Amino acid sequence: MRGPQPAPGIGSALRAWLGFALLIVAQFGVRPLVAGRATVDFAVIAVLFSAVRMRPGLAALTGFLTGLALDALSPGSFGSSMIVLTLVAFAASWLKAVFFADHVALTGLFVFGAKWFFDVAMTLLTGAGTGVSLLVTLLLWSPLSAALTAVVAVLLLVLFRPLYRPQSL
Repeated sequence: MRGPQPAPGIGSALRAWLGFALLIVAQFGVRPLVAGRATVDFAVIAVLFSAVRMRPGLAALTGFLTGLALDALSPGSFGSSMIVLTLVAFAASWLKAVFFADHVALTGLFVFGAKWFFDVAMTLLTGAGTGVSLLVTLLLWSPLSAALTAVVAVLLLVLFRPLYRPQSL
């Protein structure tokens, strides 16, 4: 006779937290090594992949805390990442049934849109660039960064499905 079995959601929750932690480590460990104008934003992927597993309030809190960690490294624009990631996480949690139906292409489009929104909001909130520089950032570098982030998110979703599978806990 076996002892008490753990609840089925425990393993899924642990895998979700492990996936989130790995993406945050990649944000602070890998991203600085690949500096450029169009980079992968592992924090946005982490927030999106975790938000689809949570209720909107908890997802917003996760986005807020992740934004706080990002803002701690950039005191000049403190609060911008917190606001934007809170909105992204809250929206992702509400839209999970529409976009995260285990369809890889829709997930890629959703990550692309979320990352582009994040970049546009951060650029406008921090006041980075004016005139032509602002337009080039918003219409060239932000979409390229969003596309690169979406490609990496889709690859992560396909390669590490148990960690990032969008199931509710």
